Amino acid sequence: MTFLSTGRLDGVDEGVGQLQSNEQSQMRTIMMSSVVGTTVEWYDFLLYGVAAALIFNKLFFPAFNPLVGTLASLASFAAGFIARPLGGAIFGHFGDRVGRKTMLTITMFMMGGATFMIGLLPTYSQIGIWAPICLVTLRILQGIGLGGEWGGAALMVVEHAPTNRRGWFGGVVQVGFPLGIVLSTAIFAVVSHLPEADFMAWGWRLPFLISIGLVVVGLIIRLRVSESPEFLKSVKDGEPIKIPILEVFRSYKQSFFVSVGLKISEVAWVYLLSVFVVLYGTRTVGIPRSVMLNGVLIAAAIEFVTVPLAGYLSDIFGRRPLYFFGSVCTIISAWPLFYLVHTGDATVVICTMAVCMSLGHAMLFGPQAAFIPELFGTKVRYSGASLGVQVAAAIGGGLTPMIATSLFASTGRIESVAALMVMLGVITFVATFVAKETYKEHLSAM
Repeated sequence: MTFLSTGRLDGVDEGVGQLQSNEQSQMRTIMMSSVVGTTVEWYDFLLYGVAAALIFNKLFFPAFNPLVGTLASLASFAAGFIARPLGGAIFGHFGDRVGRKTMLTITMFMMGGATFMIGLLPTYSQIGIWAPICLVTLRILQGIGLGGEWGGAALMVVEHAPTNRRGWFGGVVQVGFPLGIVLSTAIFAVVSHLPEADFMAWGWRLPFLISIGLVVVGLIIRLRVSESPEFLKSVKDGEPIKIPILEVFRSYKQSFFVSVGLKISEVAWVYLLSVFVVLYGTRTVGIPRSVMLNGVLIAAAIEFVTVPLAGYLSDIFGRRPLYFFGSVCTIISAWPLFYLVHTGDATVVICTMAVCMSLGHAMLFGPQAAFIPELFGTKVRYSGASLGVQVAAAIGGGLTPMIATSLFASTGRIESVAALMVMLGVITFVATFVAKETYKEHLSAM
């Protein structure tokens, strides 16, 4: 009897162990697919930002004077951000009704195809005005694709994760952003060592063309994951909401505006560093392009640690303390950032960008993949989280480099740009104050 009983218990223990092993294996697959997928999407999207800051004004907008050409180039960069809320609304709608997984596959196809086509585009000297028109059209497609990507990737991980580890797992997914920065900046740094004539003729196209290989890898991994259990449970509990976005504004209006406020300073801060500061450093201060690109590269590489660390800390102390800390850091470092860059010293510039990126961006970005989705119920979570984040991205990310450039051109004082960043930091601080703490709540109860 004892033998039989022990054997039965051993069998139960073995079965439980196998189940836990399968769950861990599935979670690893989900994490890998989300990190790889978001890295590819961000690589594609951010590649355009580097090109817009460095060369697109010459290749696609040469009919304008240098300042207007730069503004036009940054406006085309902003077009992708303005399109992101549309992507959030479209893919959020179908993600809440059909499922997260299918939408993530479509967004990757859209983003990868648009990026590859940019690498094939004729320039202004070849087809005239049609060159910038085609460029902006493809940028808009990139924006629509990314607008649907972030919410789905975050939800796939957060809705699979245990309640007490959502911040950590969400933070790991967010590493796709600094990875995308590193890849896009590094590949441009490599091709920029080509002779200037070769770089302007064909070298700049290579980073866009090789993205198709990354897309294939991302798709292969992403197709292996299972659908979100929270979504499947919500479908089992009742019919999906017909128009989720209307329900967001009916039942989650405050959550929507809070999510916009939580996102706006973070996204403005990172694009100020990776786009406007690169412009300011190279064209106003006279810092070599390679130094500025290395600054972005090193700052992003450090975020491999600081972004998931911030997510992990938010599981211990809560989401709001990390957001209070991050927003205060953006407020108090806005003026020192530009003064230190203006020194022109390579070491000072790189260290400044690294510290500002981790304190002003990572502390907000790490907990974000868990915090913002936690503000919405399962049946509207894809729509609510995506739209809130993408509206903020359109305002804070797409327009900030262009507004900053215009402010600096009109005032001649870099303090005007710093004041803009302080204002956005205050908005995020206020949104954090209004937001409820969510880190201990179960997703099904929201």
